[in-house]
Amino acid sequence: MSGTLRLGIMGGTFDPVHYGHLVTAEEALAQFDLDRVVFMPTGQPQTKRHPVVTSGQDRYLMTVIATASNPGFTVSSLEVDRPGPTYTVDTIRDLRRIHGADADFYFITGADAVWEILQWKDAEELARLTRFIAATRPGFDLSRFSAELSGMSGAPRVELMEVPALAISSTDIRARVGAGRPVRYLLPEPVAAYVRKNGLYREAR
Repeated sequence: MSGTLRLGIMGGTFDPVHYGHLVTAEEALAQFDLDRVVFMPTGQPQTKRHPVVTSGQDRYLMTVIATASNPGFTVSSLEVDRPGPTYTVDTIRDLRRIHGADADFYFITGADAVWEILQWKDAEELARLTRFIAATRPGFDLSRFSAELSGMSGAPRVELMEVPALAISSTDIRARVGAGRPVRYLLPEPVAAYVRKNGLYREAR
């Protein structure tokens, strides 16, 4: 491995963090020879569809609990601590100031979210500052994705990554907790214990 820092950035609401997130981050760590993956819980999300988001502190702590045993993972409160709306480009700018211009950044996201990147704030600058790792989900057509992305004008630099077929979602976990249904094997047990102890998601949303 060269002396250049290779940093994966796992952005998300993590409401709650689950095994799908962890498997994706671990796969990126291995496939792209990253030095580490930093989990970046969003502060005030711009694109989430559910109207209420659990407090940033709770989501940050759940992510810390979930990743504590993996030396390749860290968690940052950068976005949670920043007032106002969360924009990825602001986070990448901050990380550039911290780690320097020579660091290689890989922003990890779902393949279906890549189409939205061109609509993000300062998308062209963001595309210059970081590469993207697009994690595929079950049934995703990789060949079609590659062909369409290559034909896009001003497209971001995207690497495709196949991950084990885990169709786990935070939305489903919140609904299960609200309905009193089991969530074992969907998220780490210490995170499930945190959810129970703090009464999170009792009213599903």
